[in-house]
Amino acid sequence: MSKPVLTLVAAKARNGVIGINNTLPWHLPEDLKHFKAVTLGKPVLMGRKTYDSIGRPLPGRRNIVITRQSDWQADGVEVAHSLEQALLMADGVPEVCLIGGADLYRQAMALADALRLTEIDADFAGDACFPEVSATDWQEVARSSFTSDKGLQYAFVDYQRKPG
Repeated sequence: MSKPVLTLVAAKARNGVIGINNTLPWHLPEDLKHFKAVTLGKPVLMGRKTYDSIGRPLPGRRNIVITRQSDWQADGVEVAHSLEQALLMADGVPEVCLIGGADLYRQAMALADALRLTEIDADFAGDACFPEVSATDWQEVARSSFTSDKGLQYAFVDYQRKPG
């Protein structure tokens, strides 16, 4: 089996915020459409709190929830008890998308091959942040900038890990 590409998928504010009280601090329907397009048909890995915030398995995707709770289960999802176990469960597919939360992003940053970020050009209050994207490790390979119907400026930005 070949090791899948590990892609971290997130929306983050200019100040790095990705969430507050297990919800998104903004309403950006364009990002939700982009998220669906990026993840559809691929396994999605997520922490239990991220799963709880979504409230159901994401359709059209294999859902793997990572939790430390040994007895946790939910219909329509597979359960892993570590990031490493989740990656082994997803082995043999071309790409796996990790979709949160903050703790898993921190754990996975050193293992990730690609980042698919929605970068929102505004600061938000929050209690969860995305790790710093270091220019030493990451190269921007694509950027598309937009303004939402409500006037919020944002960009879909793809990064690849630099060789080495």
